[in-house]
Amino acid sequence: MSTTTAETVDQAAPTVRRLLQRQILPIDRDTDVFALYVDPEEPRLDADRYDIGGNRAAKDLNNAAIRQSTSTGRAVHPDQILSRTAFRVQQGSKMSFGTYFNGFPASYWRRWSVVSEVRLSVTIAGRGASVTVYKSTANGRSQRVDAATVDSSGAGDTRATFDFDLTLTPFVDGGWYWYDVVAGDEDAVVETAEWTAEVPADRERHGTVDIVITTVNKPDFCAKLLTQIGEDETLRPYLDTVFVSEQGTQKVADHELFALAEKSLGDLLVINEQGNLGGSGGYARGQLESVRKGTATYAMMMDDDVVCEPESIVRAITFGDLARRPTIVGGHMFSLFSRSRLHSFGEIVQPWRFWWQTPLDGYSDWDLAARNIRSSRWLHKRVDVDFNGWFMCLIPRVVLERIGLSLPIFIKWDDLEFGLRGKQHGFPTVTFPGAAVWHVPWTDKNDAVDWQAYFHHRNRFISALLHSPYPNGGRLVRESLNHQIKHLVSLQYSTVEIRHQALLDVLAGPYALHEQLPGKLGEVNAFRKQFTDAQLHTDPDTFPPIRRTKPPRKGKGPGTEIPGRLSQLITAGLAPIRQLRPVRELSKEHPEAELTAMDAKWYRLATYDSAIVSMNDGSSAALYRRDPAHYRELLKKTLAIHAELRREWPRLAEEYRAALGDITSPDAWEKTLAPWMTAGADDAEAADD
Repeated sequence: MSTTTAETVDQAAPTVRRLLQRQILPIDRDTDVFALYVDPEEPRLDADRYDIGGNRAAKDLNNAAIRQSTSTGRAVHPDQILSRTAFRVQQGSKMSFGTYFNGFPASYWRRWSVVSEVRLSVTIAGRGASVTVYKSTANGRSQRVDAATVDSSGAGDTRATFDFDLTLTPFVDGGWYWYDVVAGDEDAVVETAEWTAEVPADRERHGTVDIVITTVNKPDFCAKLLTQIGEDETLRPYLDTVFVSEQGTQKVADHELFALAEKSLGDLLVINEQGNLGGSGGYARGQLESVRKGTATYAMMMDDDVVCEPESIVRAITFGDLARRPTIVGGHMFSLFSRSRLHSFGEIVQPWRFWWQTPLDGYSDWDLAARNIRSSRWLHKRVDVDFNGWFMCLIPRVVLERIGLSLPIFIKWDDLEFGLRGKQHGFPTVTFPGAAVWHVPWTDKNDAVDWQAYFHHRNRFISALLHSPYPNGGRLVRESLNHQIKHLVSLQYSTVEIRHQALLDVLAGPYALHEQLPGKLGEVNAFRKQFTDAQLHTDPDTFPPIRRTKPPRKGKGPGTEIPGRLSQLITAGLAPIRQLRPVRELSKEHPEAELTAMDAKWYRLATYDSAIVSMNDGSSAALYRRDPAHYRELLKKTLAIHAELRREWPRLAEEYRAALGDITSPDAWEKTLAPWMTAGADDAEAADD
């Protein structure tokens, strides 16, 4: 497949003015998200002292102390929000729109789009009200750009529109534009603010989108999301079709909220029922339908359990329309439970380990209510990413046509692999500030040790075989071996077993993936349930009482101290040997300790013969038991499988890369999806009759 090249912009070609971004305010006046839209704070922190881009110690600053240092004592009241775009600033106070949803991410437009200059137009009413425009550099230093004030004499009009023409030239490495408003002699109303640009005339019309939602037994979430999308009048012209891949037994169409969703979307809504093929199978169904239909410019992948800011979809489409080349445009994730907390500002793949991560000069968790964008200097450097999660990700149809659909791997790593595949073919991914959803944070999940561990492990290896630039995947095989031993000494035998199966399935080659898709989840769950560490109980009285042969050494119970690095290294060397010792008799009947999820570290678990361990979501717990015979068997198997992987890596990499085009093609997916697509077509024909 041929790669694309950047478009050369003809400065003499006809142009038209197009809206890039408008001022918006929260739809439901939820006070938890106000900080993402407007900000009354005046940052007073010493910028050099807290230059967190270079000082990792600042991460430990107490959020309450930051609030006390930065706040002017003012708060945003819901009645200040007058409409979706209008905000009232109280007399004598200052409000900044240098926020996540209302700041303008100039460096992203500078790097990836055909736009070279923007115009900010602010319409404001109120005698003496002033608008000040600022910009920032890539290292987060703020600079005043321009200002304007409404007539305060009383003789003239107290309503004015100010235009500020702004260049994007100095934003090569990073930086934002934003505006602050100060109310003068009376309350000021910021009625609208719009960022526009002159763009080539052939970019005047906006693209359209097929939204693809995969859902499994979350009918309430999904119905609310569909209603939210359907009821937004601004978004409506951008919608081509909303595809729902229904893969659960609790159908969204049967939920009481679905009638409103169906009414709001009408003929745009298409429900495709099919077996549970995971995220990759659900998204691939929507991708296939979108490609075959061929009427939408983009397909947007979106999770079913998110709350969406509808304007984000419009912004992603607008950015995609004006990108220099076909570009995958992703959104950010905020926590659904703490709605001002940003999960990550962008993610890359560390090639030597072949693992995703936030770049080292960024943070994977940041509360914008505690520390705003203007005072967080690290947020001003542009982050160039390798991929974007499919909780919200816009993919041009031309990209799907050129490089294929999702990898058939059920869940985990499908979005990452697609981003790397696109990058290899010249289609970049941009995680675009100002486009986001609220989602259940990954920190509340237990996917490193539960059934998802199979898919994590298998799909990580498959992705590395396809894209790792290093022989034998760099550190991947060695790290996998180390993690297996860690799980073994942690008494997590079910996790070790399914990770073994994951690697055996990797060795089976790429052409088994489509065949395994419908049944693999059931196989994994059935297999792991035979182990006590995978048998979860919600009732604490299910477990026998805690008893120990000897009391804790010096009265130190579980989780009371964190060992130093030297102590951990010693434990790592001795723990595998300790697992060979006979089990203490009392531990066969009574667990020796009860550990919370946060305290269940390998160096603690390795010291017990049995323990009750709670799960990350706090809903259940399991009993871990040490078994020396099983340990020996699993350790031997672990060493043999990893030795085989290292030997076979060159052959496997060649095999997977050669097969990639086939297994991700629309034709291959059509065969896998045929039982449900045929059934759907038959049902539609019967309904017509």
